[in-house]
Amino acid sequence: MEDVLELYAEPCQGWQPVICFDERPCVLHGETRPATSAQPGQVARYDYEYQRNGTCNLFMMFQPGAGWRHAKVTQQRTKTDFAEVMRELVDVHFPHAEKIRLVMDNLNTHTPASLYAAFPPAEARRILNKLEFHYTPKHASWLNMVEIELSVLVHQCLKRRIPDMDTLKREVAAWQATRNAQQATVRWQFGIAQARTKLTRLYPDLSS
Repeated sequence: MEDVLELYAEPCQGWQPVICFDERPCVLHGETRPATSAQPGQVARYDYEYQRNGTCNLFMMFQPGAGWRHAKVTQQRTKTDFAEVMRELVDVHFPHAEKIRLVMDNLNTHTPASLYAAFPPAEARRILNKLEFHYTPKHASWLNMVEIELSVLVHQCLKRRIPDMDTLKREVAAWQATRNAQQATVRWQFGIAQARTKLTRLYPDLSS
């Protein structure tokens, strides 16, 4: 826990960015009947019935120090999908970084082994040499700031019926562009001092 909190306390450094990473499932819903458009004095109306069009996955990369985020919609969240996102993070988004410090939870795909499962050993090692994994404690994913950003995404963009992946990609890209232009970020105020005071149950008892 303190490992992650120390990262958050550091000033933003372009050569060693701190990236909070996570993913979430997205359920795709279509309309069974045409919606009624909004009219003066009347909101748009949607039928309570809907058509379930399957699910997909959304990866989120969030750099709180710079107010930057990038969301990637995929069909699923396999080891290969995770590995491809890591390669994109290294080669596309931060090609000049010396080391990318990643804050993640303990999901079974969030490991170096996923890159070796997806790429030849030399390519996996090349990508991993640019990455530094920092894991939140089990049952403490709230320590990952990307959880807050995903909550904002849900409330501002996803809290409605989205029928297919193409629509989801367009909507998320538009939301992302607006948030990045605003350099919107998270005002994180929970540090090591507060952790040692409020979460004493997580520390060993040395009084005896």
